[in-house]
Amino acid sequence: MDNFFSKAKVFLSSKSATIALSFLGLYLLSSGVSLAIFSFVKKEEITSFDIKTGRPRINLDLPKTEDCPLNGGMFTKAEREIWEARRPLTAMIENHADSRPSSGLSKADVVYEIVAEGGITRFLAVYYCNTAAEEVTIAPVRSARIYFIDYAAEYGDKPIFMHVGGANDFSGSGDTTREVRALEILEQMGWRTPRGNDFDTTYDSGFPVFWRNYERLEHPVATEHTMMASLDAAYEEAEKRGLGAKDKKGTAWDKNFVSWKFIDDKPQGQGATDISFGFWDNKSDYDVVWKYDAANNRYLRFNAGVEQIDLEVKQPLFAKNVVILFAKERGPVDRNGHMFYTTVGSGKALVFQNGSAIEGTWEKDSRLERTKFLDEGGREISFVRGIIWIEVVPAGNKVSY
Repeated sequence: MDNFFSKAKVFLSSKSATIALSFLGLYLLSSGVSLAIFSFVKKEEITSFDIKTGRPRINLDLPKTEDCPLNGGMFTKAEREIWEARRPLTAMIENHADSRPSSGLSKADVVYEIVAEGGITRFLAVYYCNTAAEEVTIAPVRSARIYFIDYAAEYGDKPIFMHVGGANDFSGSGDTTREVRALEILEQMGWRTPRGNDFDTTYDSGFPVFWRNYERLEHPVATEHTMMASLDAAYEEAEKRGLGAKDKKGTAWDKNFVSWKFIDDKPQGQGATDISFGFWDNKSDYDVVWKYDAANNRYLRFNAGVEQIDLEVKQPLFAKNVVILFAKERGPVDRNGHMFYTTVGSGKALVFQNGSAIEGTWEKDSRLERTKFLDEGGREISFVRGIIWIEVVPAGNKVSY
C-alpha cells in the first residue's frame, strides 16, 4: 500500500488522471473510515452506504437532540458519537475571484474571513459537528497567515490545522518580516513537528489527504487554485498520529476549551435585512452582502453581487449569525505584501442574528484564549444555534444595514 501511494503521488502530476486517482485513493481509505464509524454508530442509525467511498450514511431523520459545542447546532446522537471521537479540524480555504465557488465551506461550523494580502480575502473554516454524517471534500486549500493561526488556536488543544505552506522567510532575505512568519509560529507552538497536528501538504501531508484537481471548476485555473483535501482522510491520518479526541498522553482536546453561549431561534423582526461592507477600497470582487432570509431565519451570502454557493452540494452559503469584528490593520508590513491584523486585545463588534443587530465589543486575552463577544452592557452575547461567520474587517470601515 505504501508503494502504491508513492507511485500515486508521481502519477498526480498528470492533470487528466487527478480525479480518477483521487476517487480510487479515497475508496481504499474508506474501509478504515467505515470501520471506525461502525464502532460508534448503531445499525438502526444508518440508512445506506455511499457508493463511491463505502462510508455509511447516517439517518438524519432521527431526533436532533445533541448540541454542537462549537456553534450550538442540533444533531442526532449518531453524529455526536462520531464527532466525540475526533477533535476540531481547521482549514485555510481561499476566496480569490478565480477560485470560486469553493467546495465544502457550507459544512463548516464556524468560518472566519480576513484579507490575506492585496485586499483578497481568505477563509479559516472550522469543522467538527457538521461533517460527522458524511464525507466532505474541501477546496481550494491555500497557505496560512499568522492571524488565522490565532483564531484556529482557540479550538482546544492542538486542533488539526490544514494548509498549503504559509508566510515565511525561506530565502533568508528578510522579504517576510518576522512578526508575520506563520510557519515559524507553528513551530514555536509545537504544532509543526513530524506527525503533529499541522497538516501541510508541502511539509508532511499528501495524497490521499491532499491532491490537486485541475478540473474542479471545469475550466482552466492557475495551479494555486487547485488543491483539494478529504476531511475523512485527514481524520484517519490524525488518528494514526495519536490525535483523536485525546492525544497520546490521554489529554482530551477540549480540556480547556471554552464554548460560547447559545440560544434557540427567536426572530425579532427585520431591523437588519441587508448587511453590506467591503474590506479594501477598489476591491469590489471581495465586497460582501448578507441578505436576511426571514422564512428560515438565516443570512445568505453574496460576494461581488453574486450569491455564493458550495460547489459540492450546489447549495447557497448561509449563516445563522454574522459577526463583524473590527480589527486594527497594519501593512503591507514587508516586500511580500503581508498584512497584520490585531487579534489579541479588544475592539468594536456587531453581531447580526434573528433579523436584528447587536452593537458590542470583542476581547481576546492571548493567542490561545477564546474570543468573547459582549453587548453594550458587558454581558456575553449568545449565538443563535447554527453556523457562525466571523468577518474580520479593518477598524473604521463602514458597515451598512
